[in-house]
Amino acid sequence: MSFDSGPLDRYLSAAIGDDPAIAMDLRTAFTGSARDLADLMRRARCDANWEVAALRLKGLSATFGIISLIELAEQAMAGAPGDPLVLRQINAAIDDLA
Repeated sequence: MSFDSGPLDRYLSAAIGDDPAIAMDLRTAFTGSARDLADLMRRARCDANWEVAALRLKGLSATFGIISLIELAEQAMAGAPGDPLVLRQINAAIDDLA
C-alpha cells in the first residue's frame, strides 16, 4: 500500500497558504494526534476501546482527506482487535506523513 501525503499538503496549503512554519506545526499536530490514536489502539484491552480509537483515527484522517489512513482504520475496525499487522501499517502511514 502506498501512502500519499498529497491530500494533507493540499489541505494545509488551502488552510494557511504558503507559510511553511505553520504548515509544519499543523502537520506535527496531525501526526501527533494520529500517533496518540494508534497508541490507544495498541493499548486497547477490549474490542470497544479498539473500535473507538480506530473510529477516531478514521475521523481525523477524513478531516484531512488521508484516504490510505481512512482505509487502514476501516481495516482495523473490520479485523481483530490488536492486529499487529494493521498497527504496523497504520504507524508506517503516519511516519510517511510526518
